[in-house]
Amino acid sequence: MKAPARRTNAVHPLRGLRAGILIAACGALTACASYREPVDVGNAAQLTPATPSTHDLLKLPEPKGRIVVAVYGFRDQTGQYKPSPDSSFSTSVTQGAASMLVKALKDSGWFTPVERESLQELLTERRIVRALDGSQDKNTPQISIPALMPASILIDGGIISYESNIRTGGAGARFLGIGLSTQYRMDQVTVGLRSVDIRTGRVLQTVSTTKTIFSYEVRPSVFKFVNFKDLLEIEGGITQNEPAQLCVKEAIEAAVVHLTVQGLKDSNWALKNPDDWNSPIIQNYLHAEANYAQPLDAAQAPTVAASTATATDRVE
Repeated sequence: MKAPARRTNAVHPLRGLRAGILIAACGALTACASYREPVDVGNAAQLTPATPSTHDLLKLPEPKGRIVVAVYGFRDQTGQYKPSPDSSFSTSVTQGAASMLVKALKDSGWFTPVERESLQELLTERRIVRALDGSQDKNTPQISIPALMPASILIDGGIISYESNIRTGGAGARFLGIGLSTQYRMDQVTVGLRSVDIRTGRVLQTVSTTKTIFSYEVRPSVFKFVNFKDLLEIEGGITQNEPAQLCVKEAIEAAVVHLTVQGLKDSNWALKNPDDWNSPIIQNYLHAEANYAQPLDAAQAPTVAASTATATDRVE
């Protein structure tokens, strides 16, 4: 009578080799996924990056005299909020656009902004200084407060539009389990700016500028069977979103330059050197305004007429 076969715990050499390879691969992936400090997080604070419109703003020729302007506010008039996964109470655009506008006006060298947004706080401090007058020692110099500087121009406007997903798309390809895919999204922000004469209330110039916000994602992937039953899958990716506040800043700065050039064209203010009218900055912005005012092409006119007729028929 044969003795019963004993159950052994020995592992087949090939199975042990496969298990070792899988454990090594998992360890390598875990090491890659381990926490690492993101790049440039530890850098010190720095000035806000300049935009192309910032360089144009700083290159404007000198004015004959600076214009004193008042900015009471630059509101978010879009009514747009971020999608629910991000926050139901966070707005899509910055609420500090007035500060950006004041800085752009001052950086241009053409305008002297005066404080109006925090006017109540300023008046309170002036009253405190007046209250100290006469209550100090005899040897203390008398406090003298000059009058507030009046403005000649009122700058008003706001962020008038924010459109998300105006264009989305992507592409991808995979060959022998190795692939790469990309996706992109475009948003759009529009800023409106106008200058008003303080004495008459007449609107002198009005400008509307638009800036796109571009976001994209790149995702490589590997999907392979290392043998009949074992599957290896590796994914990665990087996403870059253009900061919305920098786009708002660029739109505001472009609007200030357009407003300055329009004021020169309408003779509301003047150059220190009349020959600077032919400077590249002024001519480029004049050319942009001329292109904006051009009529529709002949090829586009029938399409517009047809769409107008269709809309009229629909109304009837």
